[in-house]
Amino acid sequence: MHVLSIPTWIIHVSSVIEWIAAIWLIWTYGEVTKNRAWYALSLGMLPALVSAMCACTWHYFDNPKSLEWLVTLQAAMTVLGNFTLLLAGWLIWRSAKSAMVKTPGSQDQTPSSTNLGL
Repeated sequence: MHVLSIPTWIIHVSSVIEWIAAIWLIWTYGEVTKNRAWYALSLGMLPALVSAMCACTWHYFDNPKSLEWLVTLQAAMTVLGNFTLLLAGWLIWRSAKSAMVKTPGSQDQTPSSTNLGL
């Protein structure tokens, strides 16, 4: 475990904890607003969390050759996570776009507060 300094470990571990908290908070936001598109974002964050855990595990065991597969898994989870977050962002955008309603007697579109979860 001597590969990283204590401050670097604090950053690594706190980032993982923050990511877990963000996943939970986003899921809760989806429940409160009854907008299921937010569930996709919280689920889309999981591959990036796995990637971060791979990095922490790799460093915890002092980067041994026997765990080099973790580096490959981390890279794969990062790529997968980028795509799942892209998809989740698109689903949220689509959800917000479909929540746009035309107001009677107006050409303007305004978001429906019930559909956007506000």
